[in-house]
Amino acid sequence: MSSFILRRFAAGVLTVVTISVLAFFLLHLGAHDIARRLVGHTAPQEIVDRKAHELGLDRPVIVQFLDWAGGALTGDLGTSWTSGQPVADALASRLPVTLSLTIGAVALTAVFGVLLGVLSASRRGWLDRTTQIVSALVSSVPGFLVALVLVLVFALGLHWFPATGYIPAQTSITGWLSTITLPVIALAVGTTAGVALQVRGSMIDALRLDYVRTLRARGLSDRRVMYTHVLRNAGGPALSLLGIQFIVMLGGAVVIEQVFSLPGVGQTAVSATLQGDIPLIMGVIVVTALIVLAINLLIDLIQGWLNPKVRLS
Repeated sequence: MSSFILRRFAAGVLTVVTISVLAFFLLHLGAHDIARRLVGHTAPQEIVDRKAHELGLDRPVIVQFLDWAGGALTGDLGTSWTSGQPVADALASRLPVTLSLTIGAVALTAVFGVLLGVLSASRRGWLDRTTQIVSALVSSVPGFLVALVLVLVFALGLHWFPATGYIPAQTSITGWLSTITLPVIALAVGTTAGVALQVRGSMIDALRLDYVRTLRARGLSDRRVMYTHVLRNAGGPALSLLGIQFIVMLGGAVVIEQVFSLPGVGQTAVSATLQGDIPLIMGVIVVTALIVLAINLLIDLIQGWLNPKVRLS
């Protein structure tokens, strides 16, 4: 098991390093205009050159990368070119917002997606047909449209939740829940439908296998067969889909944070890109890649526990 973990971890670290190298050099292809943008288009050339020297843009790109990488290895992601704030501090204050959305959405997706999938597979009637139709329709609706409908109905119409803003959990748990409930639902609706269909299909395939008939012939109840054996056998594909959906949700959080005016990493990434703030953009890329690495490693570990054959592949 330890060699399995080490292989997965090494592959993930290599992926993070590759992404960081490619992102840094691609971002610096257009870095010659950033100094002028920061000081203003009407500024004299000597001021632009001075700003470029201050930012280190007049040095070779490989030297800039080595300096950045050396700092990143010690946890220093540099300083934002626009705000002057350390990138690590800027992301540390915004990361809890994005993680609240994505983790909450994944939890909601896992609970309702698995529940609907199991019910559809075990009760092949009107419930199964309704789940398939509703899931297909919901999956095709863009997340931002779901968010706007939720705001119009539950925030502006019923006044159950605030339309915008974010309250940290340290300030008020109830306030925090009220500000993330609608964003979490908007982020989870489409993925819940996809997971439900995946669980349904996997469980139907598992129910056709010989070992299920053998278990029933031994006198095991349908409930025990379904929830103890079939669900575990069908859990692998659903778990892989959940891992993929978590990554998709990190990207979808950019739109959701804009709709609900949440100060998360997604909103930070958008503003940093518009301003050409390369250190902040690199910080977002590296932190996101590390989160994806951690999630993929966790999914691989659970998969290896559920199915020993995975450890040998």
